[in-house]
This record gives sequence, structure tokens and C-alpha cells, in this order.
Amino acid sequence: MAMRARQKVRAPRRALGSKNDDFEAIWSVLGSALREIHTKNASSLSFEELYRSSYRIVLMGKGDELYERVKQLEQEWLGSLVSQNIMSSVSPVLLLNIEPTDTTDQANERRAAGERFLAAMRGAWEDHQLCMGMITDVLMYMDKVMNNDQRPSIYTIAMCLFRDHVLRSTVPDSNLTIYKILESTVLFMVQLERTGEMIDRPLVRHCIYMLEGLYETLEEEESAKLYLSVFEPTYLQISTIFYQNEGKRLLETADAATFCRVSSERISEEEERCHATLSPYSEQKIKAVIDEQLISKNIADVINLEGSGVRYMLDHDRTQDLANVYELNARIDPKKGALTKSIQTRIVQLGNEVNAAAKAFATAPPPAKSTEADGEKKSEKEKPTAPPVNQQTAAAIKWVDDILNLKKKFDTIWERAFASDQGMHTSFTNSFSDFINSNNRSSEYLSLFFDENLKKGIKGKTDAEVDSLLENGITLLRYIRDKDLFETYYKKHLSRRLLMKRSVSMDVERQMISKMKMEVGNQFTQRLEAMFKDMAVSEDLTNNYKAHMSRTAADSKRFELEISVLTSTMWPMEIMSSSKDGDMQLPCIFPKDVDTVRQSFEKFYLDKHSGRKLSWQASMGTADIRATFLRAEGKYARHDLNVSTYAMIILLLFNDLPLDDSLTYEEIQARTRIPDHDLIRNLQSLAVAPKTRVLKKEPMSKDVKPTDRFFYNASFKSQFTKVRIGVVSSGGNKVENQNERTETEKKMNEERGGSIEAAVVRIMKQRKKLAHSQLLTEVLGQLAARFVPDVNMIKKRIESLIDREYLERIPDSDPPAYGYVA
Repeated sequence: MAMRARQKVRAPRRALGSKNDDFEAIWSVLGSALREIHTKNASSLSFEELYRSSYRIVLMGKGDELYERVKQLEQEWLGSLVSQNIMSSVSPVLLLNIEPTDTTDQANERRAAGERFLAAMRGAWEDHQLCMGMITDVLMYMDKVMNNDQRPSIYTIAMCLFRDHVLRSTVPDSNLTIYKILESTVLFMVQLERTGEMIDRPLVRHCIYMLEGLYETLEEEESAKLYLSVFEPTYLQISTIFYQNEGKRLLETADAATFCRVSSERISEEEERCHATLSPYSEQKIKAVIDEQLISKNIADVINLEGSGVRYMLDHDRTQDLANVYELNARIDPKKGALTKSIQTRIVQLGNEVNAAAKAFATAPPPAKSTEADGEKKSEKEKPTAPPVNQQTAAAIKWVDDILNLKKKFDTIWERAFASDQGMHTSFTNSFSDFINSNNRSSEYLSLFFDENLKKGIKGKTDAEVDSLLENGITLLRYIRDKDLFETYYKKHLSRRLLMKRSVSMDVERQMISKMKMEVGNQFTQRLEAMFKDMAVSEDLTNNYKAHMSRTAADSKRFELEISVLTSTMWPMEIMSSSKDGDMQLPCIFPKDVDTVRQSFEKFYLDKHSGRKLSWQASMGTADIRATFLRAEGKYARHDLNVSTYAMIILLLFNDLPLDDSLTYEEIQARTRIPDHDLIRNLQSLAVAPKTRVLKKEPMSKDVKPTDRFFYNASFKSQFTKVRIGVVSSGGNKVENQNERTETEKKMNEERGGSIEAAVVRIMKQRKKLAHSQLLTEVLGQLAARFVPDVNMIKKRIESLIDREYLERIPDSDPPAYGYVA
């Protein structure tokens, strides 16, 4: 079979006509097609043919002319048809009411007209984008070949033409541009929605899309978006005015809770509006406007609103309202200064009320009674009596309980309303510390609180409840600045609990010491721990003495002796001494049988510990004695009496007296040498207290006088076999009177002086030379954990150390300085 020769395909010859003739012919077809695209008649057009036409024009070297022709076509289309169509949607009400903040004048008519206008804008913009997308595809080759930095793409230039010939075109018979009407309408819709009206959000959002898609410059930088460069500044300006007025309106018409609730709602609304109606670009900026105009300018007034502000919220536990205030204040001030100041002020006010209530309760006279104990009426001219000591103690306990309740209240507020903000917690702590330390008896009151609870308050409580109670007390201890004063009172109260066996649980006592050690350090609890050690050693010593007596003594009726041997430097000896107003007292005279046992133990002890000296403190002891009382028909009744050591000494005097014989007060004192203040209290317990009158007194009255006579009360009756006779107003767990308080402060100042000197010497020994101001600062820092030293006291102690040649002044030193003398 014969092979056919391969034929060569040749390119068609170029037409003989001119390029201009070809361009015009092709453009006539292409331009007509572009108009059809704009009029939505593109279904019959061939994309391939149109693309080839633009391709041919570019190959002919007519790309520049094609670019300009398309640009001119778009300009004419937008300027003549699109802008005119939008202008026809502008009703007179939009031209007359251009102010967007006025939502009252013709609001409904303006809303309807605005929606028609916005719909026209949306339609024009969407049509323009759709058409330009198709036209850009047709002119793709032209854009590819001719696009450069000087000549933007045909799509970009078409967007600029829409901006210039639609948005910036002026409405006939008006000086307003379409953009100005658009801006006013959108902002009017926003204002309507702010007043609670419903608007067409998607319609507004599509118009915002247009502003986000148009730029001020050809470079199309983000900051040049029309939304950011033109619309947003006006939007923020209008919003600023709105929220200025909103703040004034709320302050005039609403309470604090409503102001905060509405403000929070406004923030949420604006956040949602930015995402659903306007643009996320504005979210942080509009929040900043609210923060400045609505919150920052008004929050202080809101917080201090009379009858509804923070004080009212605190007093009525309005935690959610407080949380709203907290969130608003935190938006404008990370430190929450206005809120913090208001709460601190209220805490101090409530704390001062607690202080005043405790003082009033402690100093209030006891309730008046219609008759005396002996049935006689009181004289109308009788002076008001002082409050009883136990009432003052009750005031101290109530003071602590009230503060704990106040703290619990603010702890709850702190957790629920302030999200456990540590800065707020610090401010709370400072405020509690301020009013607690303004009460000069706070250390004593807190120690009494512990004393009362460790004696009987923890009975029946679970371990968790006991731990919570102790922890609450430790919390208050943190607030107290003069912890050394608290230690003084705690030692005094602890000593009586230990020696009189009043503690409910020694384990809880030790648990308390452990908590204090963790809180304020080992130095604080050193002496307290030594007191427990003395008690343990004393228990072993008592057992050894009993064993010794069982081997050496034949008298089966001997006294049983339980001894507490105390280290004098570790115990508050002034509490146990038999002194009054600083005057030393002679040792009391023990009954013969008791003294024999005392001497026996003293010999036993000193044989084991030579060189030591025992000083007997009868005021702290107790005794169990069996007493016999006469009954009818010659019968007798026996009662076991638990009394103080002094009461035992007094009662044993009556063993040697005939039944009808008596002793005067002065005779009892001469035979016992019991100090007056202790003798009076013990005789009141034995002869005046209604349920424990084992002695009779003549004349019968509440007071004990030197001329009073005392008889053995053989007819004493009690329903109990064991009778405990307490000492009237012992003072061990009572609030100090003013004289006692003055004496305590005097001794405390002496101890503090020694602590200051020790701190100065310690610092100077290490530093050798130090400026006066720096030395003061370091001394204050070292002693702050125990007490707040007085600067004048520090200066006096420095002078004392210089006089005793521990320190020396450095000559010609500026600033003044000291040197350590080795």
C-alpha cells in the first residue's frame, strides 16, 4: 500500500487590514459583550471567544488601549446607570434626617427608607463584584501581561471606580454623597439597635463588607480600607457621645447594681454587634470607648452611690452585684483602686463597730435587780456598779467571734465575687489588721478566746471542727502586730490551764503550739514548749516521790501530793506570785500536817538536785478535802470539796475550833499570811457564794471587811457529794483592769528594750559600720515579726549602747553613722 506524504500545517496569514481596523472590530464585539455581562445577559456569550478576542488585542500590541477602553466602559456604566439607580432609592427622609444619633424623629419611616437604600447598595455592590469577576476572567491574559506596580489589575481599578463614581457621587439637589447617606443610615441602624429596636443585621453587614472591600489607595493596605479609614472613626465618635449620655442617664435613673448590669450587657452587645452587624476590626476599639466613657468616668460614683453602692452590696451580701462591679473596675484598672478603697473603708468601719460594741458590752453595768441577796431594797442613790469581770471576758470572746464572722463574710465575698483575687485579699488583710490593731486589747482578747475554747469550748467537737477553730484563731494572730504581747497573755492563760488542769485536751494544746510555731516561728513558742516540758517532768517527779514515800513512810493517812516544779524563767511568775501592786508578800503559813509533807518533798527534791531553790506558789494550787457536816438526829453528811490551796488553809483553821466559835478576817490573815486580795476572794467563795457557803459570815453581805467574823457552817447542804468551790474573780482568765494593763505594758516595754538592743548589737556586729537611717530600717525589719518598735525607743536604746560602749559615733560622718566596738 502506498504511503501518503505528511502535510505541514501552516499558521493562517495575517489579514491585510490595519491593526486599528482589527482592534476596533474586535473591541466592538468585546465591549458589547462586557455590557451584556453587566445587564445580566451573558448566558449566550462564549467565554472562549471573548478570551481569544482580548488575547488577540494584546498580541496586536493594543493592550494599553484595551485597558483604557475597559476602564472607560466601567466608569460610564457606574456613573450613569449604577449611581443613578442607587440615587433613585434615596428617599427625602434620608436627606432631611442625616444625624445618626437622632432615633426619635420619623424613626419608623427613616428605618424603612434606610433599608430600601441599603438593599440597593447591597445589590449594586454584589452585581459589580459578580460582573467584574467574569470580566476579569475574560481579560485574564491582559492582566497577566500588563499588570505591574504602575498599572493595577482591571479588577482593582474597577473597585476604585465604584468608590469614586458611586460612593462619592453627589445626590442631585443636595451636597450629600451616597457614602455619607450610607454612613448615616448604617449608624442610624446601630443606634436603633442600641435602643432596643430590631434591625436587619445581614443587610447592614453586607454593606459593611463593601466598605471592608474598598480601599483609599491602590496599594490596598489594610489600614486603607474604607471601613477603617473613613467609617470607623465616625462610628467610634458617635459611640463616644452615646456612651457619655448613657453613663449620665444611668447615674440619674438607676441604682449601682443596674448600672453595672447594663454596662456588662452593653459590652456583650457591642461584642456581638461587631461580629454580626459591623466588623470584628472594631471590637477592641468600641470596648475601649465603653471602658472610657461609660465605666472609667462613672465607676467611682457608682461604687459610692448612697443606698445601692458597694457599701450596700457588702452589707446585704450581694455577691453577683459585687462581681459585676469587680469586672467593670478591673477593665479600666488592674489594681481595682476605686473598689479596693471602698471595701477597705467599709471593712474598717465594720471593724470599728465591733471594737465599739465590745467596749460598750464590757463597760456596761450589770442589769439592775429589785432586791439584794438578803432581801433588802437597793437605795435609789446607790452608785452604778462596775460590770462583772466575767462580763468583760464575755465581751472579749464576743469580739473575737464577731471578727471571725466578719472575716468569714468577706472571705465568701472574696471567693464568689472577686474570683479569689490576690490583690484584693492583700487589701482585705491590711484593713483587718488596721482595725484589729486599733483595739489596744486585741492581743489579750485573742488569748482569752483560745483560753475559753481550750478549757471548754472544744468539748463535743469533732477533730475537723477543733482544727477549724484553732485555724481561725491563728488567722487572727496573723493580723496582730504586737505578737510579743499576745505571747505574754497566752503564757499567762496557758499556765493556769496547765497548773489547774483546766485543759480539755493536752493533744489539742500541743496542736495549738505547733500551729503557732508554723505561723510565727520557733522563737515565739520556745517558752511555751518549755512549760509543757516542765509539766511532763513534774509528772515523773510526782510519781517518783510517791514511790519514795511508799517505801519510807508508814502513815497510811498521809496527804497525797502532786507537784508541779516550774522553771522560773519560762513561766509568767508575776501571775503566780503573792504580790499586790508590786509589794512583796511573806510566804503563807501552811497547816502543820501540810507543811510536813511540803518539807518532805523539798528534801526529796533537793537531794536529787543540789544547788536549786524551791519557791512555793500556793496561789496556784488546788486541794481535795473531805468535810463533815451535821444533820438532824445527830447524823453527819460528808462532801468532798475541791478548793484552792488558800481555801484549804482557811478551812483547816476551823478544825481546831469549837463548833460555835469564829475567826475574824484579821485573825485568819494573821494565822495564814494569805495576801489581802487573795484572802478576800477565797472568803467570798467560801462564805458568800450561795451554793458553796461552807462558812458563815457576820454580818452577811457581799463585801468582806476586816471586822467580819466567820463560822463553820455545819448545816451546809448540797445535792452533790463532790463540790467544786471556785475562787471569785480569780483574774487568771479575765480581762485585765487598767492598773494591771499598765503594769503589763511597763514590763512589755522593758522586754522590748532588751530585744531592740539585742537586734542593734547583732546587726552592728555583722556590719561593723552603718548609717543611722539604715540601722533603724534593719532593726524595724528584724523585729517586725514580733512587734512594731517605736522609733524613739530605738533611738534611746542606741544612745544607751553608746553610753555603755557597745557602739560609737563615727566623727564627721554624713549622714550620721555608728561603729561597732569590739
